[in-house]
Amino acid sequence: MKHVIALDVGGTGMKAALVGADGELLHQARRPTGRDRGADAVVTEILDFAAELRAHGLRRHGVPASAAGVAVPGIVDEAQGVAVYAANLGWRDVPLRALLTERLGGIPVALGHDVRTGGLAEGRIGAGKGADRFLFVPLGTGIAGAIGIDGRVETGAHGFAGEIGHIVVRPGGAPCPCGQRGCLERYASAAALSEAWAAACGDPGAGAADCAKAVASGDVRARQVWQDAVDALADGLVTALTLLDPRTLIVGGGLAEAGETLFTPLREAVRRRVTFQKLPSLVPAALGDTAGCLGAGLLAWDLIDTTAPSYPSEVTT
Repeated sequence: MKHVIALDVGGTGMKAALVGADGELLHQARRPTGRDRGADAVVTEILDFAAELRAHGLRRHGVPASAAGVAVPGIVDEAQGVAVYAANLGWRDVPLRALLTERLGGIPVALGHDVRTGGLAEGRIGAGKGADRFLFVPLGTGIAGAIGIDGRVETGAHGFAGEIGHIVVRPGGAPCPCGQRGCLERYASAAALSEAWAAACGDPGAGAADCAKAVASGDVRARQVWQDAVDALADGLVTALTLLDPRTLIVGGGLAEAGETLFTPLREAVRRRVTFQKLPSLVPAALGDTAGCLGAGLLAWDLIDTTAPSYPSEVTT
């Protein structure tokens, strides 16, 4: 059975699958990245994991994988297949595509940025399925974005397209590690919300999920902290939709798990801010933490099939 390898490399763990031509997940596996042992160990783990997946596919399906797709965090040169930089993995300028191609017997390998790869899956087979233009915004420790155009995700001239977390929404505000002040992710990411709620409630161990629960229970302080984050997020999203005019706006990541506690005030805040712009559908992401792996599979199939499959969403959830 013809299949591809899909691998999603995170800061602490890796998710992988063998994916059939119809989108069927033929095999799934997870393992740690081993980042505590250093950058070289992480690369070794990736190569070993990919080789094991290839061997499993050969044993189980009679043929080796036809291609592989790999999603990694940090700065990625997708055209050259180089993992340029990832602070949480400790690597710089790793020629990951070439290393994987050699380890996997010469098959084609696609290397993608984790957020853009997850956005590809959400756009084609998840919450944005059927939309010709979409914007995927995961709200995690930071905030990133993926710009979808006709089933593809735009990388930009230098690989930085979609970095919505570094839109300045509060000029002169909190300093950001990027060097600016007032960036969106300093106000509306899970990390920023956790910091604000911990300060407001006096519990240094309190996090964003605790704030969401307090909001649902009617806590006045929590509602103010939450609304401040929602307002900042709406400012950033309206800037993005003014520039990009997406048909669908997909919000995912850990904060999206708050459900309507987030989406009800966010939709209203965005609606209040638009003037001439066309209001897009604002929907929660559908694929959860499988998006990166599924997107990696799509990247792999794109290498060998110009009529890339539109996987049925029911096989991915």
